[in-house]
Amino acid sequence: MSAPLVPSPACCRVAPPAAPAYEPKGVYVDENGMKTYETGPATPTRALLLIYDIFGLYPQTLRGADMLAEQITQILGQATKVIMPDWFGDNPADITQYPPDTPEKVEYINNFFNDNASPDAIIPQIPGIVKAVGEKNPSVEGWGIMGHCWGGKIAALVSAEGTAFKVAAQCHPSLLDPADADVVTVPMMVLPSGDEDVPTVKEFEKRLKEDKYVETFPDRVHGWMASKADFEDVGANADFHRGYKLLSEWFAKHL
Repeated sequence: MSAPLVPSPACCRVAPPAAPAYEPKGVYVDENGMKTYETGPATPTRALLLIYDIFGLYPQTLRGADMLAEQITQILGQATKVIMPDWFGDNPADITQYPPDTPEKVEYINNFFNDNASPDAIIPQIPGIVKAVGEKNPSVEGWGIMGHCWGGKIAALVSAEGTAFKVAAQCHPSLLDPADADVVTVPMMVLPSGDEDVPTVKEFEKRLKEDKYVETFPDRVHGWMASKADFEDVGANADFHRGYKLLSEWFAKHL
């Protein structure tokens, strides 16, 4: 059993903004019994497993997935499909519990991270999803993984010895633990926001042994690449697009 998860203060400070209108370019399919968002070419040679943040299939996150599929395919010259399982289904984190300004809200958030979002609950499901996708897409030759917020923890933990993934990335990780870096065996990108703990980020980077790229976006809030993306703010919108370009180049390099 994994140790209890304690989300960073940055993760819990505010709820996501109102979801903007967005028409996703992908489709929803069943993968190993789980509703899954898939976007990208019909016959991919590369696949990227995307772990969303605790607020689920937010429009901003769907837009990011679509951008990754398009940009990696273009840069790499190999058809790339992005796979985003809906781990929480109809029960993502309740935005009314943010910010956690009462004991009851704190208890709710801690319980969510250690129940619905527990690595012990999520990680065992990943091989089945990868297998199911692979059976439908036998042309896939390489897998990558990335995670937002809580999902970054999952991406780090499954990047140890014997992993099915060739490359990994984390965006504004809320559960960053330098000890996890010790067991990562694949190239890792980390894009923290200005809200993440600086010493923790530096120590995590120091302990990564494989190819790495770590860049903090000091002017951005935690979640700026996913559910808390703000397209009305010029700077935040520019960094959203720049962040996804960095991710796309990273995966194109290593997939």
